[in-house]
Amino acid sequence: MLLPQSCRMRESAASAREGANARSACTFSTKRNGAYKPHLVMLSLHATAVKLSSPPAPFELRFERNAISPGNVTRSFTFIAAAALLIASHRCALAAACQFESQGEGHVAAVVDTRSVRLDDGREIRLTGIEPTATTKQALTALLIGRDVILRGANDTPDRYGRQGALLFAGETDTSVQAMLLAQGDAIVSAEIADKDCAAALMTAEAEARRQKKGSWADPSAIKNAESPDDILAGIGHFVVVEGKVLSVRQAGATTYLNFGRNWTRGFAVTISRRIMPAFESAGIALKSLENRRVRIRGWVEGTAGPRIDVLRVGQVELLDANLPTGVRP
Repeated sequence: MLLPQSCRMRESAASAREGANARSACTFSTKRNGAYKPHLVMLSLHATAVKLSSPPAPFELRFERNAISPGNVTRSFTFIAAAALLIASHRCALAAACQFESQGEGHVAAVVDTRSVRLDDGREIRLTGIEPTATTKQALTALLIGRDVILRGANDTPDRYGRQGALLFAGETDTSVQAMLLAQGDAIVSAEIADKDCAAALMTAEAEARRQKKGSWADPSAIKNAESPDDILAGIGHFVVVEGKVLSVRQAGATTYLNFGRNWTRGFAVTISRRIMPAFESAGIALKSLENRRVRIRGWVEGTAGPRIDVLRVGQVELLDANLPTGVRP
């Protein structure tokens, strides 16, 4: 059995400039005849920075046993790194998924609030597809002030406040500002985007930030526990993310309740109107099947005695792997 003792990373000045070449050395011990013998393993990764449209460069994986290792054997393997392909395809998916029809262009003059910017022609633009966190406004300012933007979306009808909803693309990038904010952990997916591919791309960006605990996800309380209704109720009037196990599914009149607590009055519950049922059926989700399943819920907290979230879109409900603990998700 190999037991790692120590690892170190060395990067040359040239590789630092290229952002590609790095070398790592790790020492392992092998147990033989009751004694541990150290071996030095050299790991070299060599790659050349390429554009996403170019084929991924090969990575060289080299294992070297030093003089203290029997036989002084050196083995080298060269392969096309699957990781490079995954990263490239992931970025391409994010870029291609939300390319809706252009709704015009503009120059960002000011950040109005955590979800809106004002263009120099006076138009106010609301960023669709996301809900803000404590760091959203600061991140928006850094990304957009003084930048030219392209507006994209399925509908340019202003909301009741006169704001035009859109996905924003700054400069020549094909990745939306919303996806950038989500990837940094500076926003939360709102689940309002109806287009499946775009919605999935935004969810993927959020999931990666959540996995790496970036931005707001570094806070352990960023994901509420469904078994702690008081903590959820403290966020009344706010958009929150909750994870937990659905203990029962009950219907009362035109409303279906997903109950997360034994006490239906004080426990956390999700309400789903009958008019939303066809959307769940189209997505292949039978609400009754959610019983005893772990789920992630996102939405606005309401309620008095017990916290409630009213689900208006299928994207507000995510099925989770029952074998993983709450809060540990890709």
